[in-house]
Amino acid sequence: MALSSRQTQDRCGNNVAAFIQAALDPARFTGRKEVHAGLCQQVNEVLSFSGLQIDDAGQMRPIKPASTLSEAEQRVSQLRSRLRDRNVHPDVLKFCKAELLEHDYFHAVFEATKSVADKIRDKSGLSSDGSKLVDEAFGFGKLQYPRLAFNSLQTDTERSEHVGYMNLLKGLFGVFRNVTAHIPRIKWSINEQDALDMLTVASLLHRKLDEVVQTYVK
Repeated sequence: MALSSRQTQDRCGNNVAAFIQAALDPARFTGRKEVHAGLCQQVNEVLSFSGLQIDDAGQMRPIKPASTLSEAEQRVSQLRSRLRDRNVHPDVLKFCKAELLEHDYFHAVFEATKSVADKIRDKSGLSSDGSKLVDEAFGFGKLQYPRLAFNSLQTDTERSEHVGYMNLLKGLFGVFRNVTAHIPRIKWSINEQDALDMLTVASLLHRKLDEVVQTYVK
């Protein structure tokens, strides 16, 4: 009632929006990430009719308005549900949640590839990006031993596996990160199936990165 009265008085929804943002501030849900995600999903189903959405940072931002209840529900759950069926790594969902809600496959791909690079930087302490980051983190270099290793590197098979994952990371950045960073969205089409497959690759790499070992620090 208080919010309704204030909105009537102000003739705008700014205070309602501020209240929602404050209530869903991620800092209020430390250690309760799933609770926060569930509440945001419920609120976003309603906000989608007004062309608004609460993102992972707890900020309200504009989206294309939904016109029907089924469209709003679909926007929130369809692609995420299919990804969960594949047991996709939670870090993939965390980095592209907002884009998935909008079925924005172009930016979902972009955010997912950034999430992989972000984890490599966290694990390695490096600050570069793309193929350079992969070479610096996983390349054998002058010391003939990488900063990060996918396995013990004790056999030819293990070294081949390490190089294979290294090349897969480079391929991810080369095909998706570089393309989405330099080509306008309208000139690069990606459908739901492509997005699902790419996000699954990102999930695989996240799981492997969770297990890497830091071998030395420069």
